Order: sequence, then structure tokens, then C-alpha cells
Amino acid sequence: MYQALYRKYRPQTFDDVVGQKSVTQTLKSQLLQNKLSHAYLFTGSRGTGKTSCAKILAKAVNCLSPIDGNPCNHCAACRAIDQGSCMDVLEIDAASNNGVDNVRSLRDDAIYAPAEVKKRVYIIDEVHMLSISAFNALLKIIEEPPAHLMFILATTELHKVPATILSRCQRFSFRRLTPEDITGRINYVAYEEGIDLEPEAAQLLGRLADGALRDGMSLLDQCATASTGTLTAESVYNILGLAGARRCAELLSAVADRDAKQALAILADQYAAGKDIAAMLDELVGLCRDLLVLKTAPGAGRQMLSGQCTDAELSALLPRFTSAELLRHTQLLQKTASGFKTSTNRRIDAELCLIQLCDPTLELDPVSLNARLTRLEETIATGAFRAVTVQAPAVAEAEARPPLPEEPPVPEQAQPEGEELPMDFWPEFAARVRTELQPSQRGFFVFGEKGMLSGRLRGQELTMLAKTPFIKQMLDKPETKQIMADKASVLLKRPIRVRFDTASAADQQQAKLRQELLSFGRAHSDIVNIHED
Repeated sequence: MYQALYRKYRPQTFDDVVGQKSVTQTLKSQLLQNKLSHAYLFTGSRGTGKTSCAKILAKAVNCLSPIDGNPCNHCAACRAIDQGSCMDVLEIDAASNNGVDNVRSLRDDAIYAPAEVKKRVYIIDEVHMLSISAFNALLKIIEEPPAHLMFILATTELHKVPATILSRCQRFSFRRLTPEDITGRINYVAYEEGIDLEPEAAQLLGRLADGALRDGMSLLDQCATASTGTLTAESVYNILGLAGARRCAELLSAVADRDAKQALAILADQYAAGKDIAAMLDELVGLCRDLLVLKTAPGAGRQMLSGQCTDAELSALLPRFTSAELLRHTQLLQKTASGFKTSTNRRIDAELCLIQLCDPTLELDPVSLNARLTRLEETIATGAFRAVTVQAPAVAEAEARPPLPEEPPVPEQAQPEGEELPMDFWPEFAARVRTELQPSQRGFFVFGEKGMLSGRLRGQELTMLAKTPFIKQMLDKPETKQIMADKASVLLKRPIRVRFDTASAADQQQAKLRQELLSFGRAHSDIVNIHED
């Protein structure tokens, strides 16, 4: 009959226990010094060796030929305990025997001396499942047990065990195993079983076990049974129905690019390949969590990583997100995954989640707004602005120029005295300047007979003559003059400075006469042409 690997390779001595040296060393010392307690409490997460150590301790206290604190596993007592035929060593599941009557029956039997071995041992697994009445019934015998009696309690939820029980037990905490510890044991079992296992696949199984050696052994058992050849990391992903770290990193990279099309394409590809959507979101949550840990604790945080992705993949993704964005992504992914229990279509839920991840503007909740603000702050702080393609100046200004009110199309009156300017200077100059003026100033920046400005150029100084002191007051501002100087310098291809003045009556009369002459010339262009001939 086939036996599961985690049962076949269950530790038989304290030295076989993986990753719990502090616990096993203490228990061995107590056995060697014959200073055993009457009650022990083993706490820790699943698959860390609590029940295995309880069985080893039960064998060690009854072993006829112990070896350095370990049971020999060959004497009659050890063999009977291993086979489950020893009536004096009982393993009780508190989940199914949690009533007060069950504990009262146990208490009544416990007073009798052992028949086969030296000590009667009760191993109560998941002791937190006992009812309050059952705990009360157990309390008296744990407090004052007979000399031949030992209790070993095991639990994954220490906070549910009453303080009255805790105070009467020696407590041992079993730590969560590291991926390296689990990988080492997986490699050993694979060698013993003749399983062709690649190092990358063993490391992947060690990470997927999430600190529980029993889970790692079960995953190895499942993959080895389904695989017909060498067990690779890719085949592990395929057998377990996981997206894989590579595809998970690609999906998060698409989110960083805000490329919803690519993200949905990756999801569709994985869905078509039979990958579990809930597992994919769980992988994304784990990856976001690892990146957030590295953001907040760059040095010490590496010891807390899940190991889902390689250091190179994490390093490539890390600078592409802010902490607030990673927090938003994690919360949104967890919210979506938690809704799968009542969802009618998980694929649609996952697609909507990815779209929201790629476009934070779709949500206005505080977390999403904070993510957008922190991205903006980081961009401003680093100066990493995205380059924008700019059109040619003439085309760009022409397209961006707002419609101007109709103005007298006669700019030539601009210089009563001074240097002659190109014929198209004033209209081009006015158009460029007006686009950058404040709305309250644009109405005054008008040239011509009915305009409010005239101007003259002398060397590098452009004097703007306002019709009234009020107009001068509205336009004679440093920022306005700087705009005008910049535009004039571009058009005249030399540095220009600008000053404002109020036009005198003579200047205004001269400008008016010049305008009348130019208007007459346009109205009688045929006469002008004959004269020129």
C-alpha cells in the first residue's frame, strides 16, 4: 500500500527534526538530566513538527535503550508506539473529542498505572478546540497529575488556550521553517525516492510550502506522481496550476506601464492554459507584498521575502512603484480574491481588477487618490517627467492660438520715430504675445488706428507706447515685458529689451495721419501702381 511521503519520512528522532533545534536540544537535555515536566504545550503554525516531536518525546521517555536523549526506535516500547498498538500512549484529536464527557473519561482512565511502558502519555492535538467545560475538567489532573502521567498538548492557536492551562505547562514555540530548510529536506527525500528533481524545482517547492514542511512534502508527492520525467520548475507550475513567477512579474510589469491591454492578454493566456485565477491573484498579492517590504525595509526586509520571485525580478520591478501604489494594488487584489466566494464569474472580476490596477483614475477612494498623489510627488522630486513631442513652433503656435477678435489689419503705424521693421513684424509679434498674456491684458494689446498701443524700435530697445496711463499700468509689469522681449528677440534674431511709456498727443496724431495715408493707399492701389510705373 502506497504511503504518503510526509508520513513515510516523518522524523523518528529529535535529530531528524528540521529547523527546530532550540526545541529539540532543550527536550534532549531534560531527558538526559531526567528533569521532565508533567505537561508540555507545543505551539506553532501547521507543518512545523509539533505532533512529530510529541511522538518522539513519548517514545524517548519510554525507550528501553535511549541514545543521547533520542529513542532507539528498535526496542519493544518504541516499536509499539510507532505502530500505534501501545495502549499507554494515546493520541487524541480535540477537534472531534472536545466535549466535557470525553475529558472526564480521559481523566478517569489516567489515574491507572501504565501496563506496557514506564509512563502513560496523552498527546492532545489541536487542544484549543476543547470547550470551556472540557478545559475545566482537564485543569485539575494537569495541575496535580500522578507521577506516571504526562500530557503533551499541541495547538496552532495559542490565544484560545485558557491562561489556567498555559500556566501549568512548559511551553515550546515552533518557528515557521525557512524555504532553505524545506528545500534541503525535499532534496533529501527526492534522492531517497529516486525522483529526478532540478534544483530550481526544489527551491520553488520550498517557497510554495510557506514555512510548513508537511505542505512541501505533499507538493513534492503530488508533482512526482504526475510527472513522468525530470521535475522542472515549469512542470511544477503546470502541475499545480500556478501562473509562475515569470508570468506574474510580466503581469505586474504591465500594470506598472498602465497597459491594460497587455495585462488582460496575459490573464487570458493563463486562463486558457487552465491556470487558477484565484492562485494568480494570490501570487500577485505575494509579489506586491514582497515589493512593499523591500520599499519600507530595504536591508532587513530581504529576510522576510516569500521567495516567489528572484532578486533580479524584484530589482527590476521595485523602482516602478511607489509604496502607496503597492498598498493600493495589494488591497484591491485581496478585495477581489475575497469576493470569489460569492462570485458568479471569477474571470470578469479578475479582468475588472486588472483594469482598475492599470488605471487609478477610475477610482476616487482615499487609497487610490493617495497612490496618485505620491506618484506625482515622486515624479516632481526626481524630475523624471515624461518627454512630450512638440510640433514645429509656427505650426504649434498657429494651432494653439485662440481666436482673436477682429483688429484693424494695419500694423505699420507702430513706429513714429525709429528703425524700420519688417512688414509682418507687428501682426506676428501681437499674435505670439497675446497667447501668453493674462485674459485681463489681452484686450489692451491691440495695434492700429483703434488700437491701444503703438511702438518704436531703437537699437535693442523696443518702446511700447500706451494710449492712456491706465493701459500702461495694466501692461507695464515685469512678467509681461519679459514675454514681449522674448517674442521680439525671436522675431528680430537679436536680444531685445522692452519698456513702456505713454504716447504723447503728437505721437498719437502722427500715428493717426500715417494710418490715414496707408488706408488711402490701399483704397487706391491702382493709382499707386500707375504712379510707380
